[in-house]
Amino acid sequence: MAEDRFGPSRRGAIPPFQVMEVMRAAEARAAAGGEVFHLEVGQPSTGAPRGVIEAAARTMADDVLGYTLALGVEPLREAISGHYRDAYGIDVPAARIVVTTGASGAFILAFLAAFEAGDRVALALPGYPGYRHILTALGNRAVIIQTDAASRYQPSIALLERLDPPIAGLIVASPSNPAGSMIPGDEFAEIAAYCERRGIRLVSDEIYHGITYGEPAVTAAGLSDTAVVINSFSKYFSMTGWRLGWMVVPEDLLRSVESLAQNLFISPPTLSQHAAIAAFDCHAELEANIERYTANRALLLEELPKAGFDSLAPADGAFYLYADVSHMTNDSQDFCRRMLDETGVAATSGSDFDPLRGNAHVRFSFSGSTEDMAEAAKRLREWRR
Repeated sequence: MAEDRFGPSRRGAIPPFQVMEVMRAAEARAAAGGEVFHLEVGQPSTGAPRGVIEAAARTMADDVLGYTLALGVEPLREAISGHYRDAYGIDVPAARIVVTTGASGAFILAFLAAFEAGDRVALALPGYPGYRHILTALGNRAVIIQTDAASRYQPSIALLERLDPPIAGLIVASPSNPAGSMIPGDEFAEIAAYCERRGIRLVSDEIYHGITYGEPAVTAAGLSDTAVVINSFSKYFSMTGWRLGWMVVPEDLLRSVESLAQNLFISPPTLSQHAAIAAFDCHAELEANIERYTANRALLLEELPKAGFDSLAPADGAFYLYADVSHMTNDSQDFCRRMLDETGVAATSGSDFDPLRGNAHVRFSFSGSTEDMAEAAKRLREWRR
């Protein structure tokens, strides 16, 4: 029958991003007059830095909001290059930097440029669900590396060597989402070297760089010239809705990435690009955000165990706590629904990040205000009493 021809393609039949589903439920509760404490979404409660807002106003006044080159405006690419000199002490030529429509746009460009349809690309669980879903939509095969507390929720060479048949790519995130764990610098260097020897394209998600609570994060851009590095203005720079990210692209992929960007996106958002140049001069304001995350982290690490959330992943960076709630539930989606309904605290089920074992985990984001974290913790203590 003709109607059988309609409906989503297999590529389009991917699961929803559960964080956004929880966010929708939280907004519905708020619209109905209920209180909501947003611990579900990885979005800073602060707006963009003042210098970025002022730069955006100047750009609007100058009315220079036409298309830009697909790779981004040259002053921003030069500013990002300077960021690598200042933050990491390495030289990344502006010619290898590609500005993108958020980190999400960067993942699409990276996966299309680096991998053939059907290629096997490895990634750790728990991990950001967008990796798996974008790979699936593009016709790649996501190969799961099951991690746990013993491996600090990160891949290792030992775990990679168990994979058979071989993989074409490896996605790593340090700090990671949802666990917040990091790969030590020496181990990261070994993984990068392993990938080069085996012809495995390393894709390093570095969008939480700058948000760490001990040792600074190591960039793959300083470890391998064949790695694809992806970053964003959303997290450390507190510019989520500006939809702006960047890539450090190996020489052999540059022309492909440029052609793909021209055809898929034309150019990144022009206003965001011109405003973001100023972000690199706003570190005092941005470091104040890190101080708040540090306080929030300390508060929740002390208070959540009092509410029974006493098995937490090592939060070396980012702004998440990943809690094992297997002693409370085996259905973390229902658990999070009840938590929102009964306490006003919105959190995300671990099943978003790990479809195999996430039903026994919950992710809390501490990117909001310290006052909200304190009240959320109080309500959870009373709820679990």
